[in-house]
Amino acid sequence: MTVPKLSLPGILLRIEGLAVLAGSVFLYARYGRGWLFFALLFLVPDVAFLAYLAGHRVGAAVYNLLHTYTGPVLLGLIALATGSQTLLSIELIWLAHIGFDRFLGYGLKTEGGFKDTHLQRV
Repeated sequence: MTVPKLSLPGILLRIEGLAVLAGSVFLYARYGRGWLFFALLFLVPDVAFLAYLAGHRVGAAVYNLLHTYTGPVLLGLIALATGSQTLLSIELIWLAHIGFDRFLGYGLKTEGGFKDTHLQRV
């Protein structure tokens, strides 16, 4: 296995992911529903892998839907508007998951296959 050479944009995207992860975990520590809840939900977005059973196009679409910042940001706005601590907790866990993935170098998927991402080939 060869380790991909990191470009400056790749390094910056990993730092960005680390910042999102750290910020989300910090806010979760203050406003979240407990670490067991965090641990139980942290990997839930990766259930999107199952969509690859329907093919690369469907798999990439579902994976990307659950691994962009848009969903958790919208959920966070709903949480703030309704005062729901549970929704806020889910939003922060979801953001932490995406940040963790980006930090590890996992990007949004292309239709070419699961290992092809917008950041690199994993």
